[in-house]
Amino acid sequence: MTDQKESPMIGPSRPYLIRALNEWILDHGGIPYLVIDTTINGVIVPEQYVSNDGQIILNINPSAVQSLILGDQVIEFKARFGGILIHVCIPVLAVTAIYDRQTRQGMVFGMEPGVPNLDGSKPHGSTHVTGVTNMKSKKKATKTILKVVK
Repeated sequence: MTDQKESPMIGPSRPYLIRALNEWILDHGGIPYLVIDTTINGVIVPEQYVSNDGQIILNINPSAVQSLILGDQVIEFKARFGGILIHVCIPVLAVTAIYDRQTRQGMVFGMEPGVPNLDGSKPHGSTHVTGVTNMKSKKKATKTILKVVK
């Protein structure tokens, strides 16, 4: 038998977890929502729906989006906002959570070991996100779902 060294896990697990949780939510009849940090470079979303704290919650159910691509680096799709079809582009590292709308089951993402912080610096510990405010627009908050704890 050959003695093979185990190779270390390389790269973030987030894209894999997003795909798996999206599938799990859909398989159980749920509606997957993504919580996005819009302050991250490369996020393209309609700004009028971004909350004052820089977050947006997006429904990625197949009935709500077109051409959904859950890639390793970027999530892309087209969706209607105010009746207008808009191309949405989200770097995977800007996704802070994925959950089912009704049950609120899902996952909140912190910093992963070995993955640079979003500002390019080295990881310095975990940020624990336990909640986000669900916003329909900048002007009107609907319901608090999660709260950010550092």
